[in-house]
Amino acid sequence: MWAVFAFLSAVFAALTSILAKVGIEGVNSNLATALRTVVVLVMAWGMVFLTSAQKGITEISHKSWLFLILSGLATGASWLCYYKALQMGEASKVVPIDKLSVVITLVLAFVFLHESFTSKSLIGVILITAGTLIMVL
Repeated sequence: MWAVFAFLSAVFAALTSILAKVGIEGVNSNLATALRTVVVLVMAWGMVFLTSAQKGITEISHKSWLFLILSGLATGASWLCYYKALQMGEASKVVPIDKLSVVITLVLAFVFLHESFTSKSLIGVILITAGTLIMVL
């Protein structure tokens, strides 16, 4: 089931890029990011209340709070940079560079989470990096 959600995530991310590129025209990129963030915030809290997940908020550990906050800060920085890049560049070039996050995530997961880095992972990293360079150049 995780693969279905991962695929849907990719589809929605693709739609995000295209919709954002059209919507950001003539709008300050920071303002556009803030507006998008409000929509995401309302949607996320709507899902929390729809599924009655708000009851678990008191059970979140201090460590989880810290890392969720840090993750939120990283997401905010990513979105601000992404929208500025989309505003300045072509979506067909910005998006492939943004997707290098897959490569960076694999390396960070190997270093910090001690996840296995197999020959299959290495080949994937090389292909994604090469594909990105081909698309951007």
